[in-house]
Order: sequence, then structure tokens, then C-alpha cells
Amino acid sequence: MLRDLPRTGIVVPCYNEGARLPVADYERFAARWPQVSFCFVDDGSHDDTGRLIRRTAQDMGGAHCAIALTPNRGKAEAVRAGVQHVTSETDCAFVGYWDADLATPLEEIPRLLDVVALRPNVRFLCGSRVRRMGATIERATYRHVLGRGFATCASLALRLPIYDTQCGAKLLEAALAREIFAAPFISRWIFDVELVARTVASLGREQAVGAIFELPLEAWREQGGSKLSARAYVRAPWELLKVWKSYRTALR
Repeated sequence: MLRDLPRTGIVVPCYNEGARLPVADYERFAARWPQVSFCFVDDGSHDDTGRLIRRTAQDMGGAHCAIALTPNRGKAEAVRAGVQHVTSETDCAFVGYWDADLATPLEEIPRLLDVVALRPNVRFLCGSRVRRMGATIERATYRHVLGRGFATCASLALRLPIYDTQCGAKLLEAALAREIFAAPFISRWIFDVELVARTVASLGREQAVGAIFELPLEAWREQGGSKLSARAYVRAPWELLKVWKSYRTALR
């Protein structure tokens, strides 16, 4: 594993995370990997999330920050606001986003960045929840089944052999992120699919195939208190159709 990581900014979208944000985990990781900074985004929370993330960023020091959105805009726009802040206010080589509850452990960040050292053409790194021997992927069976069904549909719509679009652990080259996060997202919940579609539209299919890399995670644990409702699962196919219609020319 690389010891000298490229400077990287990680956006952490937070909505009512005051009671479950694993602050100590963020602090330990930041102390070990000073090349990685965190941008916590309070997405119009109704609890003390804003106060907590401001204090956490201040205690961690350095380039860590906390920003606030009002009213609640949804995960897609919270991530977009954070990415825009990082790419405009820092000189990070990579920027990404991570689920606040750390379903994906922060230790996966160096593993993802290792890929760049071995494959310099890679510009978009995706964590992938592949259930396999030797890995610890803990996910409710019904979520796994629904997720695999959606992932298959997303792969067909994108015309790419992508296994897991929805894992909340992604890193992008800052220049690419600046471009594909510039405009608001069409989809509120499956903006990850839209990001891949925008990458294909920006780079062209052939170059995008080499630029996007999925890395099977060593660990992923489903956390309680997920904001993903049953309604989101019902809406997902319609959102996917909307994304496909908007980008179908680029995806051909």
C-alpha cells in the first residue's frame, strides 16, 4: 500500500447524523493519513449534526472543513456542493465522497488510491460490494437481491460491465470531478449512475472504459438508520429511465 498518497479530499454528506457519526474513526484516520482531508456537508439536518461536524473539522485541524446547506437538498446535491467546494478551494489531485456512517471503512481509501499508482489512466475509482470468500460484505439479503437487480439494469442502460454503481465510496481525478459535478443532477437518489453517464459523455465510451475502475472492497457493513426508504427502491427504475433518456445519445 502507498505511504505517500496524492492529496485527496473526501466529501461526507450528513443528514441527521448527530447520534451516529463515528467521529473517532475519522479522527484516527486523519491522524494517520494527513494527505486526506474531509469536507463534511450538513444537508439541512434537524438535529445537532451541524454543530458536531463543525467541531469535528475544527478538532481535526488542517484542511478539514464543514459546510451547511439549507434547506435539505438530498444526497446528490449535498455531494455536489462538497465536491465543488473541494475542487475550488484546494489543490487536491483527487476528490471523492464517502457515506457518513462508514459502511465502507476509511481504510479502503488508500486501497483505491493504490490503483492509480498501478494504472495511471484511471480517473474514476468505484468501491464495489462483491460478496466473495476472503471479504467481509455484510448486507441484508433483501437489499442485496434488490441491489443486484438494479445493478443489472444500470449496467444494461449504461452499456458498461459495471457491477455496483450505488456503493457510497468513490474517488475521481479532480479535473474530471470539476467537470462532471458542474451541473445539478437529474436524479436525486441514483446520481451515481448519472455520474458514470456523464463520464462517458465527457470522455467518450472508449476512453471512459479505461478511465473507470471498480475495486472489490475488503469490507462493507450495512449500518442501522439508513435514509434509503422503500419508496426510493420503487422510484429507482423510473429514475434510471430518466437518466437513460437524458444521456442515451452518449451511451449508444
